[in-house]
Amino acid sequence: MKKRDERADNNGAARWLDIGGILVDIRKGLRELMVTVGLAAVMELLEVERTALCGPRSKLQQERKASRYGYDTGKLVVGGRKISVRKPRVRSSGGKEIPLPAWQELSDEDPLRSRVMEQILVGVSTRNYVRSLEPLEEQPAESVSRSSVSRHFAIATERKLQEFLSRSLERVDFPVLMVDGTRMGDHVLVVLLGIDATGRKHVLGLREGSTENEEVCKSLFSDCIARGLKVERARLFVIDGGKGLRKAIRSVFGNWALIQRCRVHKMRNITEHLPQSKRSWVKAAVAKAWSAGSVAAARRELKSLAHQLKGAHPGAASSLEEGLEETLTIISLGVSGTLRDSLCSTNPIENLNGSMKKIARNVKRWRGGSMAMRWAATTLLESQKSFRRLRGCRQMPELLAALDKVAASSSITGR
Repeated sequence: MKKRDERADNNGAARWLDIGGILVDIRKGLRELMVTVGLAAVMELLEVERTALCGPRSKLQQERKASRYGYDTGKLVVGGRKISVRKPRVRSSGGKEIPLPAWQELSDEDPLRSRVMEQILVGVSTRNYVRSLEPLEEQPAESVSRSSVSRHFAIATERKLQEFLSRSLERVDFPVLMVDGTRMGDHVLVVLLGIDATGRKHVLGLREGSTENEEVCKSLFSDCIARGLKVERARLFVIDGGKGLRKAIRSVFGNWALIQRCRVHKMRNITEHLPQSKRSWVKAAVAKAWSAGSVAAARRELKSLAHQLKGAHPGAASSLEEGLEETLTIISLGVSGTLRDSLCSTNPIENLNGSMKKIARNVKRWRGGSMAMRWAATTLLESQKSFRRLRGCRQMPELLAALDKVAASSSITGR
C-alpha cells in the first residue's frame, strides 16, 4: 500500500494522504470518508435484509412471499441533520410494502432531536443551529432550518415535560421545601425545590400562572402530593414572603408546615424604606438580632429597632414587624452554623431560577404557557445534573431531630 504524507506549507495547503489510490484530505476529507464508508455499510446491511426476505436475486423460487421493488428516497440522521439516501424497497406477494427492520431502527429521529436539544441547551440559537454542525460535503443537509429545529426541540422538550411531571416522590423524604416564582415573558412559573435528609437538592414540581397566587401554589402542592409527597410530616418551608404562597402552604399542609421567611428579601424590603445614610446601621442591627442565640432575644432586639424607626421611618418599621416571627423560625429549631445560613434565605432556588433564565436567554417570544413549561422543565432537569449538596449538609441531623421534636408536640398532632 502506498502512503504519501505532505505537510501543510506556509500558505495553509491541506495535508494529504494517499491510501490505496484514494487521496484523502486529512483535515477536511476524513470525516466525509468515514460517513461515506458508514453509509455504504448501512446500504449493505439493508441489502442483506432484503435478500433474506426475497431470496437471491434472479433465481426462481416456488414459494416466494416477497419481491424486490426498486429503491426509494429515504432520510437518515447523521451528525445532527438528515441526509437523503437510496432505500431498498420490498413488497409482499399481495402488493403491500414490507418495512426492513434495520431501516426502522436507523431512520429513528430521536438522535436528531437529542442533538437539537443539546445544542440549544448549551446556548446555540435555532437560527445558528446549522452553523454549529460539522459540514458534510456532497451530502445536502435537511431539517436544519430554524422552523425544523424549533419543531424537533418542541417534540423533545414535550417528552421532558411529561417525564418531569410524572416522577414519583414516594421514596425520598424532603424535610425542607423551597418555593419561588420566576418570570418567562408574561408567564410566572412557580418552582418547588426539595432538600432531602442528606442535603441533596431535587426539583419536585412546576406550575404556570400569571402570578404567585394561592390557587397556582395549591395546584403545585396538590400535584406533588398526588405523586407521593407526604403531608403529615413536620417540614420547613423557606419562602420569599408572598401572601398567596403562605396561604397555600397553610391550606394544604396546615400546622405541619414551619415557615421561614427569606432574610435576604426581608432585609431588602426594610432598607427600601430608608435613606442611604441609615441603611448600613439598620442592616447591622437586624443582622445582630438574627444572630441571637434565642427567639426571645432576637424578638426583643427587632421590636426595639422597630420602635426606634417608627417615628422617622414608619414604612421601615412596619416592614420589619410584618412577618417578624417567621424570620426567627430557624432559630426556634436550634439549627446553627452554615446550615442555618443556608436555610434562612431562598438563595438555592434563586440560583436555580437564574440558571433557567440563562439557558432560555435566546428565546425572544414566548408562544403560550405550554412553551414556557416545556422550556422550564427541560432547563430544570438539565440544571439538576450539576446540583451540589446544600451548604452545611453535615448538620442536617440537627434539623431532622428538631423537626421530629416538633412533630411529637400536641400543636402538630392534635393530641
